[in-house]
Amino acid sequence: MNLEPETQSLLKLVHLVGVIIFLGNITVTAFWKTVADRTKEPKTIAFSQRLVTLTDIVFTFVGVVLILVSGYLMAEKFGGVTGQGWLRTGLELFSVTAVIWVVVLIPIQIKQEFLARGFKDGGTIPALYWLLSKVWLIAGSLAVILPFVTLYFMVIKP
Repeated sequence: MNLEPETQSLLKLVHLVGVIIFLGNITVTAFWKTVADRTKEPKTIAFSQRLVTLTDIVFTFVGVVLILVSGYLMAEKFGGVTGQGWLRTGLELFSVTAVIWVVVLIPIQIKQEFLARGFKDGGTIPALYWLLSKVWLIAGSLAVILPFVTLYFMVIKP
């Protein structure tokens, strides 16, 4: 498929907006969830946990959709998503990130939000919440680093 220059430019814009929304949200969310957890203040943590889930639904999901749709359409110019090594590597890294989110992070966030409902008005934060936070931090760090590595491959095209 040969795209008109105007269409190609529009797709690049949509792709960049998706990347900005996605990378911005995952980076900021990881930061403020970590900061909120360090307060050990139940109300702050419960509020933060609710927003982690909400912003992932709104911003991360929208960013992913914009990235995938526009990226797939633009990839045709390079022989498809597996046509170039840099494109294939970027897609593989993005896919690994998606697996981390779907298999580890989203289930943890849902469980933590459920747990946070029990202490949102104060009270004791259960040990399970803290255990899940440690796993979330480790997996989440990887899920933030990998998209930046993906960005490198998409921009530098080594």
